[in-house]
This record gives sequence, structure tokens and C-alpha cells, in this order.
Amino acid sequence: MPMPLRLYNSLSRQVEAFEPLDPACPTMYVCGPTVYNYVHIGNARGPVVFGVLAALLRRRHGALRYARNITDVDDKINAAAAEQGVPISAITGRFAAAYREDMAALGVVAPDIEPEVTTHMPQIVAMIAQLVDSGHAYAAEGHVLFSVASFPQYGQLSRRDPEEMLAGARVEVAPYKRDPGDFVLWKPSTGDLPGWDSPWGRGRPGWHIECSAMAAAHLGETIDIHAGGIDLQFPHHENEIAQSQCAHGGKIFARFWLHNGMLNFGGSKMSKSLGNIEKVHDLVRRHPPEALRYALLSAHYRQPLDWSDALVEQSVRTLDRLYGTLRDLAGVEAPAVIPAAVDAALEDDLNTPLALAEMARIAAEARKATGASDRARLKGELLGAGLALGLLQQSPAAWLNRGADDSDDARIQALVEERTAAKQARDFTRADAIRGQLAAEGILLEDTPQGVRWKRS
Repeated sequence: MPMPLRLYNSLSRQVEAFEPLDPACPTMYVCGPTVYNYVHIGNARGPVVFGVLAALLRRRHGALRYARNITDVDDKINAAAAEQGVPISAITGRFAAAYREDMAALGVVAPDIEPEVTTHMPQIVAMIAQLVDSGHAYAAEGHVLFSVASFPQYGQLSRRDPEEMLAGARVEVAPYKRDPGDFVLWKPSTGDLPGWDSPWGRGRPGWHIECSAMAAAHLGETIDIHAGGIDLQFPHHENEIAQSQCAHGGKIFARFWLHNGMLNFGGSKMSKSLGNIEKVHDLVRRHPPEALRYALLSAHYRQPLDWSDALVEQSVRTLDRLYGTLRDLAGVEAPAVIPAAVDAALEDDLNTPLALAEMARIAAEARKATGASDRARLKGELLGAGLALGLLQQSPAAWLNRGADDSDDARIQALVEERTAAKQARDFTRADAIRGQLAAEGILLEDTPQGVRWKRS
């Protein structure tokens, strides 16, 4: 029997043993991007971490239904389209493609289902109609609003008092609202804005109803895990709970709520509104994408993560050591085997720092190992640890010689071999000259029991 998977449930504020409703196929929904611009590195933390969880769930249960949405209708999208004089699809198509490309660069495996809001209007309109018919929502001046007073459990996720909730939501004061905390399910669209037909007139959905409708359409009325950034806990996730449970006769919407912490940059939370963002699209062109992934996994997902160039550089150096170890084991045949200690770390509320520490320990042991069986076992464990974390998935040569062309690699290798021959012939003057030439080119040499290793500094 595998150890129980334990996850921190934001709803109960405690770590709980996770068992899916269907042991053969858990369900998970993660809030995806609003595609009007490139995403910043903070937006990538959830897809990276919850992608590790998705892989773990597949190993444990054999299957998973994992949905991560694309929000492709939004006032920010409308504004960008109007500014450029193009339809919203021109904006959303471009940035949805860029998002997929950037996530793939970070080693994020695509979800099973990627629902888009614009293709789910019938489901959204139907859910709003259910809420109106059951007395949980009302129409007013072309809008449809959810009546917060109709759901006594409102606030159960964020545990805020009503005054706090109003402040946190930055609610729109509108004369058609029965209560200031009521939120929009449907709003009217003027002729120059995207709109869809509905019983309440031509309009478009509010943000919160979209995820509820898409999750129900693809994963059912009750899902096992709903995840996203802590900044979405209120009001977005709070509102999702209210409208979903009211539309489905009080059924629990999500059994587990998981929230990742924010990235800090320069002492402040990274956000577009503050302008202190690092776009993934730029970062993957400046740094090895695998180092960015390593950096995102280096802190526990629920904790804030201080993002800096130094963090990325340290991640590069760590991966240099790990890939260097694999290069030294190049002649050793070993299948990837995920170590029990790595799985145990991930089963303990996705403790990726502990899993990374275990990977480093295995690599250190592998560098000292001399016996053939030990070297094979440790290489398999190192590859397996990488597999569980989405790391060490390329060849050592591809990582260590990144950015160099093959002809230059061959020239450097020839010089290294010439230096080795010179040392064996006791021509130390020539050997030192070659070492000096390579050092001037930024090539570092390291003598090891397995021979001379080289890498670019």
C-alpha cells in the first residue's frame, strides 16, 4: 500500500489525507491565464507546481482528468483589441499560443483539457439561468447578479468578515445591486464589444461564473482538487464556491482547495499593476528554461518565493553539478527509478525543496560511488528523481554545452585530448598553454577519476 498523499486544504486550514472520489481517476481544475499579454514568472508557479502534483496523481492512480482553462473574453482583452483595431480572437489567439509555448519551455506538461470561455457560452448561460430560477441570482438593468445573502456559507474559504470581503473585492457600487457584495454573473455588451445572446439580452459573462461552468462541464459537479494562486482565493474562488454549490443543489464544489504563494521581486509582490514583473517569454530567452523551473520548485509552494537573478544563477550552477554527475555516468546503463524518499517528500504536501535536497544527496553519493552496481542504482535514482520533478530530462551534453555549436565542441574536445596527451608525454609547458588558452575562452577543466571534464563558465 502506498503512503497516503497529504495536502494542505485551504478550506479546512489543515493538511489532510487525499483520497479521490473515483480512485481510478481523480479530477483537478487549475485556474489558467487571461490571454491579453505575456504572463509573468509568478503566473508560472502554479502550472509548474501543480504539474508535479498531476504527475504524482497519475503515478498513484493510473489516470487523472486535469483541466486548466483559458480566459479569452475579458475587459482587458477588449481594451487591447480596441486599441489595436482587431477582433478579440487576434489578441487571444496570439497570447494563448505564447502561453502554451512558454509553459512547454518550462517543462509544464499540457493539461488533459484546456477549455476556453468563448466555446462554453451555452453552459455559462445555463448555469446562470439555474441560479436565477432557484432564487440565488437576479436580473437588474441588463445585468444578472448573484445574491450573496442567499448563500449563508459565503466566506467559508477566505474566512473574512463581510466588511473585509467588501474591501478585498473592490466591489463596484451600483444602484441595481440589492447588496453591495453581490457580484456580476452577466453584463450587457454595447455594439462595439463582444457579446452573446442570452435571456437577459446580448452580453458577456462575469469572470467568476466562467470557471464554475467549465469545471462542471468537464469534471462534474463535484471535483477533487481546485488549485490556483493565493491571490485568487478571494473573491474568485469564494465566488466559484457560492455559485457552483447553489447551482447544483448544495453539492460540494471542490473537496480540496490548493493555493500557491506569490513571487516577490525587489521586495514587493510581483504583479502587472505594480509593473515589477519578469515575463516568462523574456526569461526563457535569457536563461536556461530548466533553471527557471528549478528555481520555481526551490521553495515550498505555499510559501512566498523571492525571485532574483541570483536565484536563477544558483539554479544553473546546481543543474551544472547534476548534469555533470550524469555525464560522468554516461557509460552506465540504468533505467529511471523514482526513489521512495522523493515520492515521500512530494506526498507530504508537495515538499519540493525536500525532494530537490534528496536529488542532490543521490548525486553526491553517485560521484563517490566506485562499484558498478552502486553507480547503476544511483544513476537510476538520479534520473528518477528528475523525472518526478520534471528535471534532468535532456542529455548532459545538451545542457552543459548549451548555446554552443557542435563544431566548436569538437574543437574544444580535441584541445582537451591534446592536453591530456601532452601531460602523458610530460610536456607540461604545452599542457599548461592549452589550459590557459581554454581558460581565456571561458572553458573550465576539471580532472576527475573518469577523465577530464570541461564546461563553459
